[in-house]
Amino acid sequence: QVQLVESGGDLVQPGGSLRLSCAASGSIWSINTMGWYRQAPGKEREERELVAKITNTGSRNYANAVKGRFTISRDNDKNTVYLQMNSLKPEDTAVYYCNLAQKIMNEMVDFWGQGTQVTVSS
Repeated sequence: QVQLVESGGDLVQPGGSLRLSCAASGSIWSINTMGWYRQAPGKEREERELVAKITNTGSRNYANAVKGRFTISRDNDKNTVYLQMNSLKPEDTAVYYCNLAQKIMNEMVDFWGQGTQVTVSS
């Protein structure tokens, strides 16, 4: 089992910055992908969207909506992933969920954190 604990969500004004952190613990394989997803207000869990993800080798993917504004990074020694969010917009308001995906018995398994609220408003 894997546990993910997020932190860093807050209320921030448009144009501001936030840094989210997610620490993973438990049965973590060395080969995995960690990332951030978000669920906007009024959206269902199935509509949770990818924000950014990063493999254990450092390969990154970003949603088009956040390219150039958000940066994902990770510390493999600490099993921690970060999301630096700059130039925040009201449409970035959402609950942000940390995700860890790793292969277990030849199946890809997803683990999720409890979520952290990011609100962008003046």
